[in-house]
Amino acid sequence: MKHLKAVTTAADQDPGEPHPNEEIVGFSSPRRSVWGTGCAARIHLPAPWYKNVHLVAEALSLIDTHDEVRTPGSGPVAFGALPFNRLAAAELVIPQIIHGHTAEGVRWRTEIGPSSPAEVDPSLPEPVDESTQLSQRETPSAIHVRSVRSAQDWCGAVEAATKLIKAGELTKVVLARELLVQTNCPISATQLYLRLLRLYPAALCFAVNGFVGASPELLVSRVGEIVRAHPMAGTTPRTGETEQDQRRASELLGSQKNRSEHQITIDMVHDTLLPWCSYLDAEPVPSVVAAGPVQHLASTVEGRLSRPTPHVLDLVAALHPTPAVGGWPREPALSLIDDLEQADRGPYAGPVGWTDAGGNGAFAVGIRAVELAGNTARLFAGVGVVADSDPDAELEETRTKAQALLGAIVRV
Repeated sequence: MKHLKAVTTAADQDPGEPHPNEEIVGFSSPRRSVWGTGCAARIHLPAPWYKNVHLVAEALSLIDTHDEVRTPGSGPVAFGALPFNRLAAAELVIPQIIHGHTAEGVRWRTEIGPSSPAEVDPSLPEPVDESTQLSQRETPSAIHVRSVRSAQDWCGAVEAATKLIKAGELTKVVLARELLVQTNCPISATQLYLRLLRLYPAALCFAVNGFVGASPELLVSRVGEIVRAHPMAGTTPRTGETEQDQRRASELLGSQKNRSEHQITIDMVHDTLLPWCSYLDAEPVPSVVAAGPVQHLASTVEGRLSRPTPHVLDLVAALHPTPAVGGWPREPALSLIDDLEQADRGPYAGPVGWTDAGGNGAFAVGIRAVELAGNTARLFAGVGVVADSDPDAELEETRTKAQALLGAIVRV
């Protein structure tokens, strides 16, 4: 990587919102949002990526930094949508221009460039021409969706998984259905990201290398010495009718199947983070969180990190995949996913987020997301399968979860 410098300045007058025709990377949460344009550098993580996350901190440390604003997310920031498969390679991008703001109203702008005018970074993108901008203003008005596997075939995989679970080979496995979406014009990642921000303001919205989504689930964040996670497991549909949704939420809280599934995830997240913490608390009773067409059982896990403080990506590498997206125990569940799912998830259900040069950052679980390529979008919807799972009910849950993104892609 060429020798770069980063200058961060206050930007109180900057509205901090991307332009719909810009190509961006971004991650937005109710607490803190960071997004950028251009490409100052890319960071390659050789396979297996989870053993090479230290390369991100090393790359960011090589950038000379001058800060007028010092806050998590200022200075150079790397964004990544890491593969679900821990054994794969990965790539993160450091934008050339980075904007950020907090819920308290702090705003900043970071510009990264060569340390001397004579240096030219070949990774910087060419300017977007006017014809491309015009095409990005189009919104798909026609859509064709197909399942890569038949419903019958996928339900057969769920049934096979329940038999193995009943035989005691594992406790839970998460199986996902792959859907392919074809539209009548290219899908703009930035426009979809902005649309998701409006539709799901409480979600963790992201757009990284064509992977765009609105996840309800925080894998982990590190801000200074404070670590947080918000694991979710256990789902029921929402109707939009208050009384009926409240009744379903009560049933979800009272469901032994869903509470057991949820507790597996909470225990794993808590036990994984605990060795890094001076203290760590998990909510004793889960709450029900609405997430578009569904609602989930969720529990906040929060604590204070010990010194030396770990990098957020160290925490990401240890936590991923949680039982909420893989299953439990981890290795038998991942092996069964390989056998039964018949698909490469790519970034689906992988960690997606940002990190700065101080090791701060936030990573969501990459669900409720699509992988864009021109007129095509690749979408997964997953369910937690346990011993008493009903294949038809699990199939219906995947359909409900998919609606959150399908409805956002086409806005006629």
